[in-house]
This record gives sequence, structure tokens and C-alpha cells, in this order.
Amino acid sequence: MKLRAQPTVTAQVRALEEALGRPLFDRVPRGVVPTAAGDELARRVADPLDRLDTVLADEPGTPYPRTVFLGGPAEFLAARVLPAVAGLVADGLELRVTAGLPDQLLDDLVAGRLDLAVTSVRPRRRGLTAEPLHDEEFALVAAPAWARRLPDPVTPHALRGVPLVAYAEEAPILRRWWRTVFDTRLTRTPNLVVADLRAVLAAVVAGAGASVLPTYLCERQLAAGELVPLLRPAVPPLNTLFLATRPQVGGRREVQAVRRALLDAAPGW
Repeated sequence: MKLRAQPTVTAQVRALEEALGRPLFDRVPRGVVPTAAGDELARRVADPLDRLDTVLADEPGTPYPRTVFLGGPAEFLAARVLPAVAGLVADGLELRVTAGLPDQLLDDLVAGRLDLAVTSVRPRRRGLTAEPLHDEEFALVAAPAWARRLPDPVTPHALRGVPLVAYAEEAPILRRWWRTVFDTRLTRTPNLVVADLRAVLAAVVAGAGASVLPTYLCERQLAAGELVPLLRPAVPPLNTLFLATRPQVGGRREVQAVRRALLDAAPGW
């Protein structure tokens, strides 16, 4: 009887696990996920693999030799990043885009799953470089019907009767606004929590209450009068977004093309 050979990949993984003395993957209902040891091994081999990729992909006649893997906040990707790189895709760039929160994006960048990441947190991790990309400006907004019920200027006390809409239970954007603009703590919990700022925007436009949103996301609604800024502080809160990468891939032509497109577009945002 002829025995079927074990699949090459499975055999290689088992050999690596035997050499390291620990499992690299855990089985889950829909496949496998890397263990902590698997993630560590991925980080250790990312640098040599990136250098090999750069050598193999350096074909002078190909403008974008390899696919670029890009991550960032879902709302900013949709509103700003994808329009800025649309021309590159039209010219032949292959792009794979992942939305996520800062810690996960930076984990994926370190592990080699991403080439570039737009993050609201300045990376402090070894092996990453970052440059400022854009300063988000925030506004406290509500539908006109709510604005007509409030005094001018609005106060935290007056806002107690207005439902608050947030993208997370902790309401970090709202709490930062209260702290920096009102110079007080927000002690309320949000009335509505939905994990997407675009959904927060839709709820506020529909009259659910008030929220603090980045102005790039609600500029059209503000211009159309669908939303009203409840307060215009002399210095509105800002949040810097950074463009992060690994030096090992930062020099690739296609990665540089995406980086340049974003930096060139940013002043107009």
C-alpha cells in the first residue's frame, strides 16, 4: 500500500514547532490562529523576508511590483485615504486595505501583515517609523432641532437634557471635548453607542442627540445645515494622525507611491 505524503506546509510547521519546542498555531472552528510564539516568530523573520521581497520585486519595468497592504481607521480610510490613492489603483497598483483600531494596526505592521498604517497613536514600538499626516479637528454637533433648544453659548449643564451619541462605551472623543473645551469631566454615559463614526453621524443627523465628530466627516452636513455646531471654541481640539511603516518596506517603489500620494493630498484635507 502506498502511503500519501503529508502536506508540505503542515510538515514544515510541525518541524518548526519541534525545533522551537512550542506550538505556533491554535486550532479554532474556522481554521487556525497564531499563538504568542507564532506572532513572535513572524516578527523575527519579517525583516529578512522584507529584504528578500525588495530584491525579488525590484523589476525596473514594473511601476508597482507588489501589492501594498494598508490599514487605518475605517472612517478616515473611506473619506480621505481611498480617494487619495484611487489614481494609483487606476494606474495598476494592487492595494489591500484593512480597517482597525490603533493597537491592532500597529501589531499587524510589526508582524509584517501591513506595509503602511494610518494611526491616531504615535508609534513607540521598535522597528517602526512614523510621520505626521493630518490634524483632525473636532466639533460638537447636533441637528438644528436640538440646537434651537440650547442657550448660546452652550454649557455642560444645558447639555444634560440632550442624549449623547458615541462610537465606544468609554466615549473617549466626548470626554476629551468636555475636558479640553468645558474644563470639566464628562460623568454621563452615552445614550447611544455604535462602533462606527459614520453611523454616529447618521444618528445625529436623524435627531438622536449630540456628538463630537471630526469635521472632515461631517463637513457636508454642516454646509447643508443638517447639522449645527453647538459651540465654536477659539482653539478646537485636534488629534494628529500618523503614517507609520517599517523601514524594511518603506523604500519599495509601490509603498513610496502610496506614501507620497497621501502626504501630497493631506494639505487639502
